[in-house]
Amino acid sequence: MLRQACLARLGEGVHDVLVVGAGINGAVSAAALAGRGARVALVDRGDFASFTSQESSNLVWGGIKYLETYELPLVRDLCVSRNLLMRSYPSTVREIRFLATVERGFRHHPLLLWASTWAYWLIGNGATEAPRRLGRAELEAEEPMVDTSRFGGCVEYSDAYLFDNDARFVFGFVRSAMDRGAVAVNYAESCGARLEDGVWVSEVRDLESGRTITVRSRALINAAGAFADAHNQASGLQTAHRHVFSKGIHLIVDRITDSRRVLAFFADDGRLFFAIPMGSKTCLGTTDTRVDDPRTGVTDADRDFVLDNVNRRLRLARPLTRADIVAERCGVRPLVVERGASEAKDFLQLSRKHAVDVDAHRCHLTIYGGKLTDCINVGDEVCEAISGMGIALPSPRARWFGEPPPEVREEFLAQARALDLDALTSPHATEPLSQRFWRRYGHQAVALLDAIRADRRQAELLIEGTEYTRCEIAHAASREMVVRLEDFLRRRSKIALMMRRDEIRAARGLDEACRMLFGDEADARLAEYFGRND
Repeated sequence: MLRQACLARLGEGVHDVLVVGAGINGAVSAAALAGRGARVALVDRGDFASFTSQESSNLVWGGIKYLETYELPLVRDLCVSRNLLMRSYPSTVREIRFLATVERGFRHHPLLLWASTWAYWLIGNGATEAPRRLGRAELEAEEPMVDTSRFGGCVEYSDAYLFDNDARFVFGFVRSAMDRGAVAVNYAESCGARLEDGVWVSEVRDLESGRTITVRSRALINAAGAFADAHNQASGLQTAHRHVFSKGIHLIVDRITDSRRVLAFFADDGRLFFAIPMGSKTCLGTTDTRVDDPRTGVTDADRDFVLDNVNRRLRLARPLTRADIVAERCGVRPLVVERGASEAKDFLQLSRKHAVDVDAHRCHLTIYGGKLTDCINVGDEVCEAISGMGIALPSPRARWFGEPPPEVREEFLAQARALDLDALTSPHATEPLSQRFWRRYGHQAVALLDAIRADRRQAELLIEGTEYTRCEIAHAASREMVVRLEDFLRRRSKIALMMRRDEIRAARGLDEACRMLFGDEADARLAEYFGRND
């Protein structure tokens, strides 16, 4: 019902801005513009956050590795952005300690590594716990899982991470934009646009029905990520920048250590490599491989590279094999280069900064690059650019991001205590229901309390082996525009990252959840998901 209503509104009147692409760049653009009063439409030919933005390391970090290439302004900007996200989303973006170990013969002296962590801490305004240096004995006592046979040095420092998954974080911006009046539609493909009498006319095809909708807007934002160049070409536009692609993969395995720290190493080829806590699992990666096509996948060579590096650096009860892989992530990082510029320099040394390519005369802009950490800056830059095109933002200073005010949270927690909500928490859950509800749903969590107040069974876990309750499934069905089962399992939740496919299919309650999500289409959506994944 929600999606159909948004489709109907998509073709009505003239929007101030149409945003093409609902990854992190498109989502924050829509949230920022809608939060400041613009009439915004947002479309994506897949689900929200269904491409690169669902394949990250879940880290919100200042990019300590960019110190090695002397990109100090980039590190400074990312650290400031990280700090802002930690303050603005304290339930979601949290500080985490990194334990970085180097082997003898590493390209830099361990003391330089230690000094770099202090420089990093100072560049970040000392907003996190200070770094410290560990000797071999301290490392073995605190993290016995790390193999110290070739120990060269070890430092501990802080960055941040997303408590839930990256796609859920991105969807929060989409939901924020919609709460402020934006029209957002997934599985709606922009087939290109043309400028007619100062208005952008875009043909948007609903991939569920096949129907084409004509969307008119005063400005057009290309936030299509890895497909930004293709969309500009379809619209007959030339820009000063273009993308090249780096493939990064992660393997998710059962938890290999009880430590809640990120274990950081340098892989055999010298690249930074992580073992990242993810609830009952560990996320291993990443790779950094040049590819020409953004549609790529995990290869056996990728799997073996990650597993071999982990097996050589950790004291595991037995070596990890491909059979231990629970789930995989594979995405491309769109990296910015100037059009026509030489790529003679080392691909791995290309900057990870973003660029906003503005054509003020035609009221068009393209967002190149971008990172989860830098998302607030992107939203603010887009607002500034759109305002510079003569499109008024009625509330130019409105704060468009962040969790609801503390008084809203306190009211929610008071209602949760009155309901004795946390007493209903499953014994296998990693945190109380009240904390989880607030982190995932913000002010909308009050509606979940209303559902539980009317029927205590709504607090029961519905899908075996997960943390998702009946009322959360109902909320997803009515408020989160779930079109396909993968949308819920992979992006609104992280079930598909935490359970093997056969475990999901065998889980009690999955069929009932699908009936709640899809009604009469439940069987078809189940067959679609498991058939495609097979």
